Amino acid sequence: MRILGIETSCDETGVAIYDSDDNIILAEQLFTQASKHAQYGGVVPELASRDHIPKLLPLISMTLEEANLSPDEIDGIAYTSGPGLRGPLLTGAALARSLSIGWNKPCVGINHMEAHLLINLLEKPAPSFPFLTLLISGGHCLLIKASGIGEYEQLGQTRDDAVGEAFDKVARLLGLSYPGGPEVEKMAKEGDHLSYVLPRPMTKENHLDFSFSGLKTAVYYLVKSQKQKNQEFIQNICASFQNAVAETLINKCKRALSVHNLSRLVVGGGVAANQYLRDRLKVELKGIDLFFPKLERCTDNGAMVALTGFYRLKKSKSETSINIKPRWNLSEI
Repeated sequence: MRILGIETSCDETGVAIYDSDDNIILAEQLFTQASKHAQYGGVVPELASRDHIPKLLPLISMTLEEANLSPDEIDGIAYTSGPGLRGPLLTGAALARSLSIGWNKPCVGINHMEAHLLINLLEKPAPSFPFLTLLISGGHCLLIKASGIGEYEQLGQTRDDAVGEAFDKVARLLGLSYPGGPEVEKMAKEGDHLSYVLPRPMTKENHLDFSFSGLKTAVYYLVKSQKQKNQEFIQNICASFQNAVAETLINKCKRALSVHNLSRLVVGGGVAANQYLRDRLKVELKGIDLFFPKLERCTDNGAMVALTGFYRLKKSKSETSINIKPRWNLSEI
């Protein structure tokens, strides 16, 4: 099957075509609105919705051309149904459903977090079930036990800020540009991660939930107390913050792997692109099989939607209406 995937959950417009016979992405296109939202320090939902509209059809045409396919050679269409921002989700869903009618192809909405979870199935080698998944992005921080396609148990989640959100807020406190994650990581490379003692939230608790609000607040007070915020100070704060985040995530992963007797960890989401975190996980989780997506597929993309759409269309009937779920827990699939 060849599945066209459309991703519009936030500020990335992603389109891709997945070929299930060879388990490969035949073609993909991605447009990011990051520079447009940078002046506001974060995503403005209405602007994001509007910007998807003129980009989608040209990106779909480019993807079909790159794959050397016509609409007749597409077997199904998948779009991100949720979770995400209501306006952007509706934009992608409406177009997907329109193409479904016009091309007479089956159409299905998929869960954005499931797509991040499954994207590693494209890698060689791919993880085999069961495995633990750490999903870390600007809007989510989740620990999930995946026993099979559609068989997910949520073990832990953030109780306040998502980890990517914390990166963005710390970047803003330090006067760094948006998106904050790459900027903090860049500055941290030249800093001393032992410069400041920052909290490792909830690492002494028995549960598997996360909290990053207090860590962000600790950075706030450090920044507020510093009279001269020179380059060295910013680098050291970034390194110390990034180290605290890594140790918090590693602590929870170790506990989840042990409690649930799992030997494989799959990491996904935008923060999975952080090389420091990847390196620390490899050092700290010896004996555990680790799986990371390619850097370009950590952030939102059409490939993960197309791949997940294939598995959904194998099990589900084609949708006959526009269906979005801005709040959609992975365990509800």
